[in-house]
Amino acid sequence: MKGKYLVLSAVLAFAGLQAQAEASILGSAESFAVLGSSTVTNTGPTTITGNLGVSPGSAVTGFPPGIVGGGSIYGPGGVSDPAQTDLTTAYNGLAGMSVSSNLTGQNLGGKTLTSGVYKFDVAAQLTGTLTLDAEGKNNAYWVFQIGSTLTTDSNSLVNVINLGLNDGNDDGVFWQVGSSATLGTGTTFEGNILALASITLNTGATIPNGRALARNGAVTLDTNVISIVCPNGGPGYSGGLKYDTDGTTVVPIPEPGTFLLLVSGLVSLFASRKRRISVA
Repeated sequence: MKGKYLVLSAVLAFAGLQAQAEASILGSAESFAVLGSSTVTNTGPTTITGNLGVSPGSAVTGFPPGIVGGGSIYGPGGVSDPAQTDLTTAYNGLAGMSVSSNLTGQNLGGKTLTSGVYKFDVAAQLTGTLTLDAEGKNNAYWVFQIGSTLTTDSNSLVNVINLGLNDGNDDGVFWQVGSSATLGTGTTFEGNILALASITLNTGATIPNGRALARNGAVTLDTNVISIVCPNGGPGYSGGLKYDTDGTTVVPIPEPGTFLLLVSGLVSLFASRKRRISVA
């Protein structure tokens, strides 16, 4: 009985660790900080940390003066093509998630949102500061399903607070945009923009933790910073979600506490059974 008890505990603990190590829904697109379809163009000393690619188009201009560090520049072919395929799968999976709250007609500025899926039937606008509250949990995620455009005013801010014990390195922030996204001058953004059409970052806009991924249009840059490596070591807010058993439906990864409770309950059950057998 003791041997079975120890084996069960080890298996359950391993399962909990495995659940926390799910691969990103972005697949091979996760290595890209910038991915365009037609072109990627840049003006000024933009800094990219991660890969930069384009597919099926081939034009990448403005590097230099732009700099790509911690990655390479890829045209259409062996690396960019599968990344675009994985981007499409992730885009469709995010679009199909069940909605927590419909924010159509509301400005994101001034809001504090906890982990969930937020929908805009048409355009989404950010003026000021949007706060994303992880409530101290690991595997927190925020998905924004936007029917048409995403636009931020100048100097807008997305701020993620109250991170879990692992400092947010498995959290996810995803912006699924039905047409084009434009970040205003000086905006500090967070998360992964997956746009059906184009993405434009105006002068000085930054994505310190995330990506600009365009399925069918161009990515246009101007003196920006985009990084897939969070200061805490996390992979650019690309976590928190996984594919279900069908390989296309996107679902949340349970918060690690769920697994700990499961292990604790089953351990208690087996310990109780052992005591009853001993008494008998």
